[in-house]
Amino acid sequence: QVALEESGGGLAQAGGSLGLSCAASGSIFSVGAMGWYRQGPENQRELVAHISSMGIPVYGDSAEGRFTISIDNVLKTVYLQMNGLKPEDTAVYYCNAVITPLNSEKPRDYWGQGTQVTVSS
Repeated sequence: QVALEESGGGLAQAGGSLGLSCAASGSIFSVGAMGWYRQGPENQRELVAHISSMGIPVYGDSAEGRFTISIDNVLKTVYLQMNGLKPEDTAVYYCNAVITPLNSEKPRDYWGQGTQVTVSS
């Protein structure tokens, strides 16, 4: 069984910073890309950032220049440092990882339960 455990998030003022982390655990053979998506109250889920196991990041338009994603392959953990937060960053942030479980040849997507980020103006 594989799980993604998210931590961080919470409340920040506009212009402030927050950090998120997400650790993969369980019966894992390998972890590929990990990343973050978010979903606001009236929006579809959108990419914030993801990063390959080689450390190559890709940012969504909303995150470019303000957020930084990083990965620790040993800890199977992805981090998202969010600076210059704006009220429109308010959303539930979901961790995503491409994981090949033990006793499986096929990687698949796994999702965390989500963590709320609220930015006040």
